[in-house]
Amino acid sequence: MLAYIIRRLLLMIPTLFGIMLLNFAFAQIMPGGPIEQLIAQLSGDGSVTERFTGGGSETLEGSSPQAGSATESDVTSRYRGARGLDPAFIKELEREFGFDKPAYERFYIMVKKYLVFDFGESYFKGRPVVDVVLEKMPVSISIGLWTTLIGYMICIPLGIAKAVRDGSRFDMWTTTVITAGSAIPSFLFAVLLIVLFAGGRFFDWFPLRGLTSANWEDLNWIEKAGDYFWHLTLPLLAMVIGSFASMTMLVKNSFIDQLRSLYVSTARAKGLSERRVLYGHVFRNAMLIVIAGFPSAIVGIFFGSAFLIETIFSLDGLGLLSYEAALKRDFPIMFGTLYFFTLLGLVMNLIGDLTYTVVDPRIDFEKRGT
Repeated sequence: MLAYIIRRLLLMIPTLFGIMLLNFAFAQIMPGGPIEQLIAQLSGDGSVTERFTGGGSETLEGSSPQAGSATESDVTSRYRGARGLDPAFIKELEREFGFDKPAYERFYIMVKKYLVFDFGESYFKGRPVVDVVLEKMPVSISIGLWTTLIGYMICIPLGIAKAVRDGSRFDMWTTTVITAGSAIPSFLFAVLLIVLFAGGRFFDWFPLRGLTSANWEDLNWIEKAGDYFWHLTLPLLAMVIGSFASMTMLVKNSFIDQLRSLYVSTARAKGLSERRVLYGHVFRNAMLIVIAGFPSAIVGIFFGSAFLIETIFSLDGLGLLSYEAALKRDFPIMFGTLYFFTLLGLVMNLIGDLTYTVVDPRIDFEKRGT
């Protein structure tokens, strides 16, 4: 088992490197880089330039010795909207953002820093990436944790009930309902919930912004818990409704496969009750695939699919942060979060594989040669 773990850990290195390299290469050809993003803000917020120049507008339009000179043309032609800006200012922006170096050198420096978890500072927030991520993480953890727990609390008993009643009316009706639920995109269901229950057209029962109310600090712990779940109700409904269909069917099919096994027939022949057969013998084997997928499911829900929900309900979490970073081309946040959560996902997949051996010691990855 130790050799298997070492091989998996070593395999993570080229996998992580390849993912970072591919995304870095795509970022280089994306239109509207961070310098263009900042240039676009100059006309509306002159204070933006002070971070880079230490002064006011003297480095901006009209400050170049000869507007339209060869030097200005060479520097500003690389960026849309840069005409009329001082070439020295553009060069200072390039130096601050690190774009005065070739792409391969920037990639090397980035990877070298990331190996020691130095993610640098956000281009536009002016704060360390780690601090920004830690500030947003409680929101995503709240959504991801409760979505995962509620989903599993629904999927497992429902999947077992469907397996035991396979082919019955209950099985057919529940399959219809969960299939219809999974067919509705979570963001569309979120909009429907807002229209129905958050002051859209019918009822105004739930809030639309944040995880807590403005008077949170004045509440006692019982009121805080109620306020917290009051804010989470609609986002969790939107996340859960489309996420438990595949897991429910996975549980059902896994239990059906086990119920048709020879050891189940033997147990029944020995006079064991159906409950004893189901929960004493079938349950552990059937739940292998479900339990093993739990770590990666958490990562996927935390950081993969919540950004639309966070945007719709104005929840300032990691999903919304990543979305905004992509729009603004805030590369430190984009690549820092990509690196960390890709690494976390790879590690959690390994933990998921190792979970198999905990649930069923008969599984030996070494003998499989994987």
